[in-house]
Amino acid sequence: MLVDLAIYGILGLLLMDYDDFYDESIGAYWSLESMNTSQKATYIGLNIWHVINALVIGYVIYRIVKAWKNNVLQQNL
Repeated sequence: MLVDLAIYGILGLLLMDYDDFYDESIGAYWSLESMNTSQKATYIGLNIWHVINALVIGYVIYRIVKAWKNNVLQQNL
């Protein structure tokens, strides 16, 4: 849990670079064309981290539901 928060903190700090140096003449806000290479890598890394977290949360919910169903079925026997 703390590692997850630390990674979000680091990625957030790295994305502050984009906010600080954004230039309207380069492209629309949050478009990939308005980002340099390190900002693109950070942005893509953040989105990958969102997907990983969603998968982990889904797996945890699946395990809880599976354990709960097994517990309820055993009590009914």
